[in-house]
Amino acid sequence: MAIKSLRILCDVMLPGEDPIRVWDGSGGTFVDGDGNFYRPAQFTEDALQSIEAAINGEAFTLALSLISISQSVADSIWDYDETTSVQGSPFVVKLQILDEFEQPDGEPIVVFTGEIDNLDVADESTEDGIKSIVNLEVTNRFTLRTVTNGAVLSDVDQRARSSLLNPSAADDEFCKRVPLMRDQTIKWPNW
Repeated sequence: MAIKSLRILCDVMLPGEDPIRVWDGSGGTFVDGDGNFYRPAQFTEDALQSIEAAINGEAFTLALSLISISQSVADSIWDYDETTSVQGSPFVVKLQILDEFEQPDGEPIVVFTGEIDNLDVADESTEDGIKSIVNLEVTNRFTLRTVTNGAVLSDVDQRARSSLLNPSAADDEFCKRVPLMRDQTIKWPNW
């Protein structure tokens, strides 16, 4: 049996632009089974751990850092974000299995979907010149489950979460009804 390899593919759907597609690695452009071109990029070690946590369903915020990209690409990303906000743009992480000839073997598997919450471009000077780093924070629908102070969801948070998870349902009034239960008396049947 031939040894197969795996590629991590990321799609960023920007408003009014063609999607940005990158794969984790160095080398040439990768072409998927549908003919989409993916540019090589390198994720930091922390970013790969974040992707692993997202794949396992443990992460609700995905922090990615793309390194070893050209300064011109980083500058164009920064310029685009200054003119058109990328916040809320869909972000998809996929795994693509490759055959022994490094060609796509089947359809890619979507392992994480979310929206860009924040984008930051940083330049750092090294012996080899200037390196640009693009930092992305991507959130998914589970972000609404947490509250910064660790308390239970407020009425506003609960309504926002409910409307996102089930948009066709009526307005959630759970937080209004629970305090009313305090004044109720529970009666058990007397057999």
